[in-house]
Amino acid sequence: MSLQMVTVGHNIALIQPGFSLMNFDGQVFFFGQKGWPKRSCPTGVFHFDIKQNHLKLKPAVFSKDSCYLPPLRYPATCSYKGSTDSDKHQYIIHGGKTPNNELSDKIYIMSVACKNNKKVTFRCTEKDLVGDVPEARYGHSIDVVYSRGKSVGVLFGGRSYMPSTQRTTEKWNSVADCLPHVFLVDFEFGCATSYILPELQDGLSFHVSIARNDTIYILGGHSLASNIRPANLYRIRVDLPLGTPAVNCTVLPGGISVSSAIVTQTNNDEFVIVGGYQLENQKRMVCSIVSLGDNRIEISEMETPDWTPDIKHSKIWFGSNMGNGTVFLGIPGDNKQAMSEAFYFYMLRCSEDNSSEEQKIVSNSQTSTEDAGDSTPFEDSEEFCFSAEAISFDGDDEFDTYNEDDEDDESVTGYWITCSPTCDVDINTWVPFYSTELNKPAMIYCSHGDGHWVHAQCMDLEERTLIHLSEGSNKYYCNEHVRIARALQTPKRNLPLQKPPMKSLHKKGSGKVLTPAKKSFLRRLFD
Repeated sequence: MSLQMVTVGHNIALIQPGFSLMNFDGQVFFFGQKGWPKRSCPTGVFHFDIKQNHLKLKPAVFSKDSCYLPPLRYPATCSYKGSTDSDKHQYIIHGGKTPNNELSDKIYIMSVACKNNKKVTFRCTEKDLVGDVPEARYGHSIDVVYSRGKSVGVLFGGRSYMPSTQRTTEKWNSVADCLPHVFLVDFEFGCATSYILPELQDGLSFHVSIARNDTIYILGGHSLASNIRPANLYRIRVDLPLGTPAVNCTVLPGGISVSSAIVTQTNNDEFVIVGGYQLENQKRMVCSIVSLGDNRIEISEMETPDWTPDIKHSKIWFGSNMGNGTVFLGIPGDNKQAMSEAFYFYMLRCSEDNSSEEQKIVSNSQTSTEDAGDSTPFEDSEEFCFSAEAISFDGDDEFDTYNEDDEDDESVTGYWITCSPTCDVDINTWVPFYSTELNKPAMIYCSHGDGHWVHAQCMDLEERTLIHLSEGSNKYYCNEHVRIARALQTPKRNLPLQKPPMKSLHKKGSGKVLTPAKKSFLRRLFD
């Protein structure tokens, strides 16, 4: 094993606990940044390019027919190989947390739309599910099994928010283990079916899952109900005949107590488990080798890496599998130093051998992704699932490198100001509300006094009203100043009553004529 430190450019703030790495034909891509994407990379997906131990994140491109893919953190992902060449490289993404801290129940399929001179254009589609649709969750696993020439996705575990009827203001973000149901998902037809297996009694999350052909092995995990990390080892086998699928589970001996571990594949039938936690206050510093065979699994400890003092003394760690026996690790920086980085990153090479690209073996794990400022260091509540099987390639710099310096100074442009006492627009949680918005909130100018800008959404403006105001020349006053503006308005000038023209007021044929003095008197009377 070899451990090397990795330096990161200006975009180091994008790499936060909760990200995922995905491999498409030898290229690794980063997904799940913290916060909503900015103009420099509106897709939120980056090419994860490491050369000479220096990491560059280069924005990825999506086709025009792609759906919107939010930057989900802690989702369950796995690679999926379709029956045709065009479907050879796909990734399934389910669940996860949005930057608004909401849980997603959607399932996305990412594939390569085209690839020109090593530059990849992705296509993302959202798959609608029917049947026993899994609830929104995170910290779970999704794998693909193959049986009798067919394939199906298997979803298990994870955590979700408490039911709305049980949520209170003090415990609004409290989570609970999802029921230990196994879901089979048909990606072609979008059908989901739930199975209750008697061997699975307790909900699990942040476990390790390894799929081989028609079998999935579930190792470790953490249970919120009992607050333990049991030494679980389950074998779930799926048979796909012409009729109803058959799912059975077997409890095996020889499991390990671990949660939030990272798994990387070193050859066709061998995996290495790195990191994670064995107790609430103790990281798991040893590594394990998992060897698979026909109806067989063996787990044994291996040589411990030469961890640096920073890694040994850090309270949390997180990372993801880069493939080919390589793991990407991160630890918090030293906050005591004024110029310290937020995180330090390392690459751990467990093997120099290249694994087969065509094998139908996929590893998943939920690695430590705790936000240091959000909760206690050893909670598993901010962890995620990933799957990736390749290291970066040595290609030309054909992608534009993301640089945070290219972004506008948002404190100057004023899009993220507190526009009113009730303003709730935040750069880290904002999502488009109007159809005209993309990367920044719509604003409207208040003409009160010297004038100031306010967010249209904070003013509760309907979209048609906003468009009408933008097209006209009428002055607008925000909710705070509209009453003042009305009080200062000049009263409307009443139009004078229309008076009939002066006519000779004498009876026809009477012979009496108004004198000038009488005419003057009558004018004053009517005026």
